Amino acid sequence: MSEKSPNRRRSLLKGAAVAAGAMSAPMVSMAQTTSLRFQSTWPSKDIFHEYAQDFAKKVNDMAGSRLKIEVLPAGAVVPAFQLLDAVGKGTLDGGHGVLAYWYGKNSALALWGSGPAFGMDANMILAWHNYGGGKALVEEIYKSLNLDVVSYVYGPMPTQPLGWFKKPVAKVEDMKGLKFRTVGLAVDVFTDMGTAVNPLPGGEIVPALDRGLIDAAEFNNASSDRVLGFPDVAKNCMLQSFHQSGEQFEILFNKGKLQALPQELRSIIDYAVQAASADMSWKAIERNSQDYIELKKAGIKFYKTPDAILRAQLASWDKVIAKKSAENPLFKKVLDSQRAFAERAGQWQNDYSVDFKMAYNHYFGRQQQPKKS
Repeated sequence: MSEKSPNRRRSLLKGAAVAAGAMSAPMVSMAQTTSLRFQSTWPSKDIFHEYAQDFAKKVNDMAGSRLKIEVLPAGAVVPAFQLLDAVGKGTLDGGHGVLAYWYGKNSALALWGSGPAFGMDANMILAWHNYGGGKALVEEIYKSLNLDVVSYVYGPMPTQPLGWFKKPVAKVEDMKGLKFRTVGLAVDVFTDMGTAVNPLPGGEIVPALDRGLIDAAEFNNASSDRVLGFPDVAKNCMLQSFHQSGEQFEILFNKGKLQALPQELRSIIDYAVQAASADMSWKAIERNSQDYIELKKAGIKFYKTPDAILRAQLASWDKVIAKKSAENPLFKKVLDSQRAFAERAGQWQNDYSVDFKMAYNHYFGRQQQPKKS
């Protein structure tokens, strides 16, 4: 009996140590794989769909075998502009798009991209969203629409061109009467400027231009425009515009599906959004700049949008926001929040930022600058 007691004591101590180690280890969900079906609002060949896949890959890689997001292209389950409703109803578990697409449900949603945003660029608008009250306002808007969704705004886009034209425009009067494609509050801006607007989804723009159903159109960037086929149907691109100068992407989840996930998987999604936002910004610079060169090689002529047209956009924007603010209290609430943030952050940005164009011209000259129309 006494000979066995030391061994027994050692066995008990070893067991206690194992138990203590198990209790100190983090509690990680070991449930079976949860699969979520997403759809983007983009064709599969578009870089925007690639951004959606990039986000899903980050989640899938970090979650291991516990969570898998599958991303389908636009139209696989529902048309692009029906994505929000499909996610809210649970037809889809989630999706990837832009807030401006839901402009028809509440005009305030277009303020996450359309218009000059009181001088804020896209990254500053994202800063306002995350730290200046924008996130709570999106939640308030979706709640008012009885949409059972959770929205993650991310991915600040580079300034979008005025668009693709059969003939370059040199003055405000050249815009009048043009059949023009755009979306969101830009519809109201260009309508006020005298164009006949048609808010076509991305996949329908180039065929409409080719058939003459529209005279000009904007979409987004050199990479998307090139893949969608704009160079095949128009040879002039007007760069710089205030109509969509600060747009963001949006990742949507059905609220019930998201809340059913364990907390550690929801945390992975939170941080994957942030990682995907940074990665998207870097990839956009790399790819857009390469495709800009390829478009020039293909004979596309680029022109800087005349300042007179840019000023006309600002004047039209002022009319639009005055009208929408009077019609929609939530619109005014979002606008007031943006204005307060922009006044402070914009002063800091403008006062602190150096003129990088000066340095660029110092090294590379002005031979590569877009032409004046």
